[in-house]
Order: sequence, then C-alpha cells, then structure tokens
Amino acid sequence: MTRSPAHSPADRPGSLNAARRARSLDLLGDRPTVDVLVVGGGVTGTGIALDAASRGLSVVLAEKHDLAFGTSRWSSKLVHGGLRYLATGDVGIAYESARERGLLMSRTAPHLVRALPMVLPVHRDTGRLRAATTRTGFLLGDALRLSAGAGARNLPASRSISAALTLALAPALRPAGLRGGQLSYDGQLTDDARLVVALARTAAAHGAHVLTRCGAVELDGRAAVLRDELSGEKLEIRARCVINATGVWADTLAPGVRLRPSRGTHVVLPASALGHPTAALTVPVPGESNRFVFALPQSDGRVYAGLTDEPLDTPVPDVPEAPGEDIDFLLGVLSRALATPLRREQVIGAFAGLRPLLDSGGGRSADLSRRHAVLTAPSGVITAVGGKLTTYRAMAEDAVDAGMAQAGLAAGPCRTQALPLIGAASPGRLAASSAPARLVARYGSEAEAVLADAADDPALLEPVAAGVTGAELRWAVRHEGALDESDVLDRRTRIGLVSEDRERALPAARAALEA
Repeated sequence: MTRSPAHSPADRPGSLNAARRARSLDLLGDRPTVDVLVVGGGVTGTGIALDAASRGLSVVLAEKHDLAFGTSRWSSKLVHGGLRYLATGDVGIAYESARERGLLMSRTAPHLVRALPMVLPVHRDTGRLRAATTRTGFLLGDALRLSAGAGARNLPASRSISAALTLALAPALRPAGLRGGQLSYDGQLTDDARLVVALARTAAAHGAHVLTRCGAVELDGRAAVLRDELSGEKLEIRARCVINATGVWADTLAPGVRLRPSRGTHVVLPASALGHPTAALTVPVPGESNRFVFALPQSDGRVYAGLTDEPLDTPVPDVPEAPGEDIDFLLGVLSRALATPLRREQVIGAFAGLRPLLDSGGGRSADLSRRHAVLTAPSGVITAVGGKLTTYRAMAEDAVDAGMAQAGLAAGPCRTQALPLIGAASPGRLAASSAPARLVARYGSEAEAVLADAADDPALLEPVAAGVTGAELRWAVRHEGALDESDVLDRRTRIGLVSEDRERALPAARAALEA
C-alpha cells in the first residue's frame, strides 16, 4: 500500500522522516513479529527502545501523537542531581539521580547538557537556621555527586558567595538586606524534547522502527493492534514482550496501574524582566522545607520560571493548560526576592506538564515518591511508570531486563551507560566546530550537517523566529521525524511557546514540510 514517498535522498543513519515511517509500516505489514513493542514516545519509551535495540533485539516504538508530545517536553529542562530527595531522606533516588546526571553530562548527551549555576539569595530575613540548613544540604549534594562517580568533575563544588556576586549573577534581586548567596550547580538541558528526539534517532540507528502517529488500540502481553492515525488503517503486531511507557496515560492501557498525576506549571518571561540573569535564581516556597521556584535562563533570551506541584483532579488532557492561579503563584513567590515585583503582562508564554506519579495512598502529590516502578499486569503487559526525566536510562534498563526475563529473550547486557546519542561528542570536538555556537548546543556534532543540508538555499540560514533558522526546520522534517507544523514548531524547536513567534514562523514551517 502507498503511504508516502518510498525513499528520501536526505536519509542519514538514524534519520527519521515520512519515507522511513512508510517503509517501516510496509515491512511490518509483511513480517509483523518483533522481540519488543514499546508503546509511548516520551523519554521513557524512547529510552526503552534504545536500550532494547542496542542489545540486538528487534524493536517497534509506537506513539499515538509525536515524539515528546506529553510530559517529556514540559519539564524545567533541568537534569537534577537529586538534592531535594536528600531533604526527604530518600538517599537511593538521590544517588541514582546524581549518577544518571553524570552519565548524561559525560557520555550520553554532553552536547545537550551543561553546567548551570544556581544562586539562592540569603537576605537578613532568611533566618540563620535556614541558611545553615541550606548550606549543609549543598555540601551533602557535593558529596553525593562525588560518590556517584560518573561525570563527577563536570560540576564545580557549591560555595557561599558575597552579596555583590549574588547581584551580578541575578541582577533583579532585592538588594536591601542581601547578605550574600549560596551558589551551586546542576545540569541544564538545551531542550528536553531534543533529548527525546536524539534517543529515538539513536534507537532507529540501531534498527528500531519508530512509528509516530500510530496509537495502540488493543494491547496484551504478546500482541497489539496499532492504528495509523494518518490513514486510519490498522496493523497487528506480534511481540515477545510488550512494554507500556505512556506516562500519565499508562492506566488506560494497564487498568491495574494506579496513578495520581500532578501538574507542574512554568511561565516564560523575557530575560529583561529579571535583569538578564546569568545564573538560575532559586527562591524557597514559603512554609515549605524542600520546595522552590526556579527562574531558569535560556539561551534564547528568555527565562522559564517554575514550577508548581498540584494534583490533577480532572481527566488527563492531551495538552494540559497552565491555569491562572499557577501563574500567579509562581510570580508571587519569585517577586518576594526581587526589587521590582513581576507583573502578569510580562508573561509571554506558559506551559504545564503532568507527572505520572504512582498512587501510594494519602498525602499531597508534592510528597509522593519520584521513584520509578516496573509492573507486570496479568495480561503480561509490562508498564514502566513514575520516575523522572533525569533517571530515564535506569528506568529503561529495568524495564528491558524485566521484559527479557518474562519473555525468555536472549540478548546481551545493557549498553546505554556508555552509549553516546546521535550528536554527542567531546567538548574539544564541539568547540572546534565551524558551526555557530547556538547550533552546536542543539545539534552537537551534527551542527555542520544542518548547515550543509541547506546549502542549496542560503535564505534558509536566516532566522525565522526566536533565533531559529529555516535550515533547522528543514532538518526537523528530513531527519527528525517531523510530520506537521506542530511537530516542527512545538517540539523540534520551541518557537511555539510564544504565540507571536509561532505565527511568524508558520510559513517557513509549511515550506519545510513541502520541500
């Protein structure tokens, strides 16, 4: 059956595009049996697909919408080292977070993760006990990073800093009564959705079939019926192992799983509203011992401020909205530390994501564990749920191990601890690239290829909105699996976070899809 062009002259190893999707659908229609079927194209699902494919197993990844369509694109873009979990005594998840952060920064995706300075201001009204407790926490975080080993040298140690340096890093702070600050470091992702795309493409380079716009209609431990959301046609896949990695929608495919999703909201501000900070600002939430609001500077002249932790008491939507009360809460907490309070009219965008937390009974969603779980239903479907973006790799390893044991699959051990993603390279190699630094930070070793791919049209090298060029839009379609305007503007790039930018870039996105 004809679904789209049968070939693409632009294919590279790991390229995802409409032509490759069509070939996969045709091939699976003829030989629909694989070792592992993964349902869900977020960071967990793509991580599982890569883990399984890199062990030599045959893999299909099916995603109803697009890569990183759900929670995985709505994070704070932080690769947390687990410091907050020390405060609750959860040393295990804190250690796992520090270890996985180190792997991302040193081996897996050093092109996408970099050290982010974070400053917590200490005013006279902070209280000496809280200041001392915070300093102790940062020292424990340093010890945790060193004990975790992997990538331990990628982040400087925390330290106390003067009021002058605190203001230099975060100029919008209220100078009156400022005694200094606590400076620490964490990992910052260039873009969480780009991490997901890199995982999916690396899985594809190892032979995985990556099928976006392909939802699971029926599912059990040995088979699934998939529906091509573009054509409406159905495809039955037989699999030796079926893994449900659909996040906050996991209980729709595995009814025995009990979830309590919580909403995390961020606002998008122009960097000028906070004096163009060069460090993230950390402000404690009043009355809470281990909750903070962060103002996180981005490379595009914006700041993401977040986040909330509110229970979701409505049906799970495809795309959650950021409610006004969440926005007011974030602005209010941040303004407590600023010389000039933030105003609603300064907010140029907002987004919200839903955490797929396991329901462990009573208590607030903010207090629920961020541990992941791998559960096996009576039908044989394995569900990987819970966890957090930083620890996706460990979660994927556990899920594949469980699937192999259940299905009796023979394959090698997990390889992802030492497996670099597409685009990963050493700092020296990245620094030597002739491509603009902005492109290197988003595409790593492929940055020069992004430019070369647009060599036939110099106009593609001009920005269309938010600094993003037409060359990047074309690359998204040719190599990153973008099938429509939203894929291009809302996930392969983040132009869509600001509605005016989205409108400005829409013609260029359409042109890229038609090229």
